Amino acid sequence: MDTPLATGTDTRPTRRKLPIGIQTFREIRENDHYYVDKSGMAVDLIEAGKHYFLSRPRRFGKSLLLDTLKALFEGERALFEGLAAETRWDWTRRHPVIRISFADGVAQAAMGLDHRIRRNLRVNRVALGLPPPADLPPEDLAGDLADLIEQAHAKFGERVVVLVDEYDKPILDNITDRETARAMRDGLRNLYSVLKGADEHLKFVFLMGVSKFSKVSLFSGLNNLRDITLDARWSALCGYTDADVDTVFAPELPGLDREEIRRWYNGYNWLGTSVYNPFDLLLLFDTREFKPYWFETGTPTFLIDMLTSRHWYTPDLSRTVATETLLSAFDVDRIETEALLFQAGYLTIDSVWAIPGRKEYTLKYPNKEVQASLNDSLLRVLTGGARISEPQVSRLYRLLQAQDVAGLRGLFHAFYASIPHDWYRSSDIARYEGYYASVFYSHFAALGLDIRVEETTSHGRIDMAVEFAGAVWLFEFKVVELVPEGRALAQIRERGYADKYRGRGQPIHLVGVEFSRDSRNIVGFETETLG
Repeated sequence: MDTPLATGTDTRPTRRKLPIGIQTFREIRENDHYYVDKSGMAVDLIEAGKHYFLSRPRRFGKSLLLDTLKALFEGERALFEGLAAETRWDWTRRHPVIRISFADGVAQAAMGLDHRIRRNLRVNRVALGLPPPADLPPEDLAGDLADLIEQAHAKFGERVVVLVDEYDKPILDNITDRETARAMRDGLRNLYSVLKGADEHLKFVFLMGVSKFSKVSLFSGLNNLRDITLDARWSALCGYTDADVDTVFAPELPGLDREEIRRWYNGYNWLGTSVYNPFDLLLLFDTREFKPYWFETGTPTFLIDMLTSRHWYTPDLSRTVATETLLSAFDVDRIETEALLFQAGYLTIDSVWAIPGRKEYTLKYPNKEVQASLNDSLLRVLTGGARISEPQVSRLYRLLQAQDVAGLRGLFHAFYASIPHDWYRSSDIARYEGYYASVFYSHFAALGLDIRVEETTSHGRIDMAVEFAGAVWLFEFKVVELVPEGRALAQIRERGYADKYRGRGQPIHLVGVEFSRDSRNIVGFETETLG
């Protein structure tokens, strides 16, 4: 896949340091790094409530936000000089802060989780100058946390703040091993249950992670925890907004295509202001090259395997509809595909339909990075490996640029023919009806093109519409074992699918594609060009 490079002369004004991989608020503020000020929103959050939960994808600045909250509650006023919180916070009061993090390392058994919890509690005791509990057995970790909270309140005379970073990581690290994942879930539930009983000692509680486990499965009894994942007021609590990019990072923009930055990295939305993933932008500003930085840092094979094993029709990725309940349906024993895609950041909210008591969300790719990279990964599984699929994607781009309609047929016919027979025999993916259309669609999506599936016209829905390089491509797919041959292009003509695109002065390519499950290839590829 071609990626644009920076263009023009680099005439950037004075730059600050890029906080790549830095999650410590103090280090960013004391060492002249760029900082997108979230302190005002942090104060708003504290004033609005007490117990919070927030789910955001990985690499979204969750750890930095928690560290900012920690500095705020500990009264580190000098670090907030010039920030929104400086004039809004009562700096005369300081609260003891317990910060628990599962961000580092991988716990692969219940004993490993216990060790991580025990270490977290020990580190906090040392930081707060508190002795270990005298009358608790070592295995009573919940009792240890309860004692820590009570001791901190008694010593400092102020109620305690508890911040939990990557609260779910021990479960997610073992999600393909259900028995171990259940053990992790049970161990964490035992720990978090303390927060309900310790309420009189607590000033503020905030749990953050990637997934949104149901309250029944992980937060049983912690019914006062407010989930702000889909609260429009906090949509931009993590991540960078367009305004942040244009102001805070203004020195980095000269030499980069501003609209291309939006297309590649903006678009994550939780019912409010859309945001960029910070990791992507910082790497872009550093290397000056558009690449899928976030996607390459750890997209799980588990996700790709789930999509293919469940025979997910890949064109549906750009128009998935899910209820609010479905997006929250995530547990060790019940992982809904839509919930995983949304919570992990591969789909985001496009629109909402609501009636009293019910909401439905239409999901979409957040941006070009995710669309292209996810479909590139899917192609490797759908076709038996990168050696087969990746050269095809590059050739497709060149053929579309040249508007070589005949070459398009040859490309896909040769591609399907190149998939090894042994792969078909060893995989059941190709046996479901949407396989061939999924492969066809994902080639285009892997290029990050402007694609609309089931595009609505006054006469019906087009299977796939693509606008690229000054031309419109309209595709209709048929499986010949299910319908007579020769019907794909005829349907485009008869239903006037091209009518809505006429008058633009652009060529319109009509393409009817017919697949055969028996021959495992394209058996019909009729075209017509208008305009």
